[in-house]
Amino acid sequence: MIDLKSLAPLFRPASIAIVGASDNPAKIGGLPIRYLKAAGFSGAIHPVNPARETVQGLTAWPRLADIPGDVDLVVIAVPARDVRGVLLKAAEKGVKGAIIFSAGFAELGASGAVEQAELAAIGRGAGIRMLGPNCSGFANFSNGAWVTFAPLLGEGQARPGNVGMVSQSGAFANFGYRVGRDRGVAFSQWITTGNAIDVDVADGVAFLADDPQTKAILFYMEGCADGRKFADALAFARSKKKPVIGVKVGATGAGAAAVGSHTASLAGADHVFDAVMRQHGVYRARTVEELFDIGYAAANGAAPVNDKVAIASISGGVGVLLADAAASCGLDVAPMPAAAQDTIRGIIPFAGATNPVDVTAQVINDLDLLEKCLDVILQQGEYGTVACFMGYLGLSEEYSPRILPLLNAIRARRPDSTVVFSTLFRPEIRAQLVAEGHLFFEEPTHAIRAVSALRGFADSFSRQAEAAPQLEKPAPALAGAEGALNEFDSLSLLREAGVPAVAPLRVRFEEEARRAFRALAKDRPGPVVLKILSSDLMHKSDVGGVALGLETEDAAAEAFARITSLVAENAPDARTEGCLLAPMMWGGVETILGVARDPIFGPVVMFGLGGVFAETLKDVTFRVAPFGEEEAARMIGEIRASAVLGGVRGAPAVDRAALARALSTLSRFAAANADRIESVDVNPFLVRPEGAVALDAVVTARARE
Repeated sequence: MIDLKSLAPLFRPASIAIVGASDNPAKIGGLPIRYLKAAGFSGAIHPVNPARETVQGLTAWPRLADIPGDVDLVVIAVPARDVRGVLLKAAEKGVKGAIIFSAGFAELGASGAVEQAELAAIGRGAGIRMLGPNCSGFANFSNGAWVTFAPLLGEGQARPGNVGMVSQSGAFANFGYRVGRDRGVAFSQWITTGNAIDVDVADGVAFLADDPQTKAILFYMEGCADGRKFADALAFARSKKKPVIGVKVGATGAGAAAVGSHTASLAGADHVFDAVMRQHGVYRARTVEELFDIGYAAANGAAPVNDKVAIASISGGVGVLLADAAASCGLDVAPMPAAAQDTIRGIIPFAGATNPVDVTAQVINDLDLLEKCLDVILQQGEYGTVACFMGYLGLSEEYSPRILPLLNAIRARRPDSTVVFSTLFRPEIRAQLVAEGHLFFEEPTHAIRAVSALRGFADSFSRQAEAAPQLEKPAPALAGAEGALNEFDSLSLLREAGVPAVAPLRVRFEEEARRAFRALAKDRPGPVVLKILSSDLMHKSDVGGVALGLETEDAAAEAFARITSLVAENAPDARTEGCLLAPMMWGGVETILGVARDPIFGPVVMFGLGGVFAETLKDVTFRVAPFGEEEAARMIGEIRASAVLGGVRGAPAVDRAALARALSTLSRFAAANADRIESVDVNPFLVRPEGAVALDAVVTARARE
């Protein structure tokens, strides 16, 4: 787990030294002093500058060692070549936190990476938690510790807020600060990590999750070096019921390459990051606007008590637009009860009262009518949320001042309901709504998007966190293995781990195929399948290595001769070990289960439907191992074709519980053998009305280093 105690001297310092301090408040070495003074930082501020006796009115010290007493945090604002020496002096002083503004390290290439590694070693040896290098620092708005040179922070912030942000990029954090302010976000903490020599986004998320002033957490990430630590931080935030909204860039090949050159850190496989965020209830934003829209909503809005959404609109067309948006987000646009519809028509005779509720432009003349309709919707409709679209009303000098009293009155009567308002606003009205903590959006579909996000957080927080599945012992069969195991050994290994799998018989010549057929027929009469046994052949049917529907021992023997001959002809370099004979199975849905080793997160489990769904449509989903059966069930429901598992065109529904057990078991097996497994492919994994079974599998062991 992340060591939160060690982060306190860094993010909540009682005394700060600035090495490279400048008397010019506009320079990098001067801005932190200017900000600390302006923000009312109550701790000691120690400028270090051997050429001056005072800096910005404060006593300056020639050297770090000359400062009397303890120093919690040192800010290093010197050229890159001098950073190492300053850090060594900080270690001698007993400093426990350091911010390195200086650039010119790993982002420049191999030589810079070596120098950066030396700084990391110094910090670890001295127990110094470090932010940077190549970062913009941080700002703690609760205690006035604005330890940054970010120019936008010169605008200040009227009050400490409840949104924390951590960003790898200083430029993004600067930009985001202003975008957030314009959106109505007030920050509690603002953190940049730069090259993340020590403190990274995961540390920032965990620190913000533990911060009582922070209600919602935003992050911007370009790459991640420690996937397990990142996942642990997200799990910790979820346990604290803190909504987390994140932007992770590098989703494409071009994007990932740009990330590498900019931050010298790994971007990772995007689908794995996506899976990790879903697994821990994180909302993944795709744009800056979305990041701050959802962050604003999470910080100010109440979580809807259910999925039901009512839409009230002065425009019938926009009402339909919002209904479509809500349905696409998985929200329930249920019709109003008949009695409630009658009541609304009694208030506004020409209203469309079903849902969306078209209150018509008549409410513009009398806003009391709107308030009465909203009360009916909330009292009689059992809706967790009402989304109200009022067009240009917020621009009206006559009517806009009445919006805030209306929303305050509704909230006073229905404090457990979520009301989100959409209209064009005058600036002063926006400011009033922000101050009162109301949810408002000018773009109406963004209001629905925010409601969906809030509901997603509520669902995530309401789920009891599953206990970490008990890890099984590492499989002995993998200890000395290297490369792909053959199908017989792979299936045996999965059965040993608890994943249901067929138990085929191995045959090495025609007569043995006859005997194997007779042996299977005693326990399970019926047709059998014969397959070539080779760890070199992933697609056996492509080289004639599969024979289906064999109903006699003669057919089995003939198939053995035919298969071995065809494979020898079509794949002469493939190593073969005879054939496998197994009973034919059908009467279910073919799925694919798999494990891949991600360089950042370790073993990742994949699930999808078989055939065209996985290979052509790429209809698959992922989770980081290990996970329990409840998470596996959510995983199953994520694929687009999951309805097939419920039975279509008269076919019975399959055993989803057995499938979830198999996925969870596979995840435990993968986690227990994380250092030995390269991949696992189970294809097909047949899920039947009762039970499930792996029909084919290939386990690949990692090469020995």
